[in-house]
Amino acid sequence: MTHHPMTRRRLLQVSASGFVTTAVLGSGLLSPGEAQAKPYSSPFTWISPRGTIEVMDDYPYWVARDRGYFGDLGVETAMEPGPADGTAVVKFLAVEQADVGFPSPGVLSFAVNTGMDLVSVFGSGFLDLFNVAFRKGEGVKDLKQLEGKTVLLGSAAWQSICDPMFAAVGVDPKKIIYVEAGWPTWTTALAGGQGDACLAWEGLRADLGAKGLDFDYWLGMRSSPLPSNSLVVRRTDLEDAERRVFLKKYLRGWAMGSEFADRNPRAATDIVFKALPTTRANYGPRAGTESLMQIHRTFKGDMAARAGWGEHNIPAWDSFFKLLKNIGQSNIDIDTARYVTNDFIAEANDFDKAKVHADADSYGLPEDLAAIDMAGVEASFYRNAIN
Repeated sequence: MTHHPMTRRRLLQVSASGFVTTAVLGSGLLSPGEAQAKPYSSPFTWISPRGTIEVMDDYPYWVARDRGYFGDLGVETAMEPGPADGTAVVKFLAVEQADVGFPSPGVLSFAVNTGMDLVSVFGSGFLDLFNVAFRKGEGVKDLKQLEGKTVLLGSAAWQSICDPMFAAVGVDPKKIIYVEAGWPTWTTALAGGQGDACLAWEGLRADLGAKGLDFDYWLGMRSSPLPSNSLVVRRTDLEDAERRVFLKKYLRGWAMGSEFADRNPRAATDIVFKALPTTRANYGPRAGTESLMQIHRTFKGDMAARAGWGEHNIPAWDSFFKLLKNIGQSNIDIDTARYVTNDFIAEANDFDKAKVHADADSYGLPEDLAAIDMAGVEASFYRNAIN
């Protein structure tokens, strides 16, 4: 595993109008338009939106890296946790402190509104992966019952996730009382009696259960029409021929990693455990497998109706951006075709599926993962879902 700590040589600055600039130590102030595309130098860095990479969520990358699915990219790849601030992922991307980010659609819309010219190129989150968590026995199927109630967030920036999710199911987001309860303490705050609910997501659901936080969940993947997180890059990269070739190879690795995990989720779990040993200690075999499977199902959606891994549901994205304008979260009419593209999907999915399946089938599982009762996992998969 490769970690390359961010140097912080560039200080993120947001002007009164919201535009991001960078202060490079010793070289003055640059405006966003001055950043020029250039051949990637090692490492090519992915940045997390959640302040950690010690989770199961990014399994396609770890599988691709372990199995050699990225091919000959010519440069090293790296994963960075980034700051816990929900908007940091797009800020670091815009000022070239990272090369690919994984923001929620709401955070991408924030970037567009503040002049960051970023484009979503791989729609990982085909279904809405976000959930609303409640203390046991206090959950509500109709989220309108949360109007006037308190919802806890790990970061204030997560309101950009919650508002459209609530609005999409008929809730007036202005009637929700949000409290920033801190990362990673917002869920323990709910368990401790603070607030009425909190934002959660698939993958985290199994993680919290493994830590003894037994909540009831309203699942976005079942009731929300919205898409969720995607892989986002700078537009300047898409306008550079060499970088486009690189990105096609890189995204093919993510698609192949997804296919492998679909075939053998326990093998993908073991690969994550080997890359990030802390995840094994934090989750354990069964919860780690369940966490990966939860996030994977939101990534997969209905593959029979999709062109392949990473295809964006363009109508869903278009509806999402219109919804943001309606609720005042976006100050502009966002042109979906400009900021969301499926141009890379055909080539990302142009790989030998039989080979990937053979890799997954032949993977030697360690005893603890091999011993998991997968039928039991399936039988209890939605045990704490209330919708």
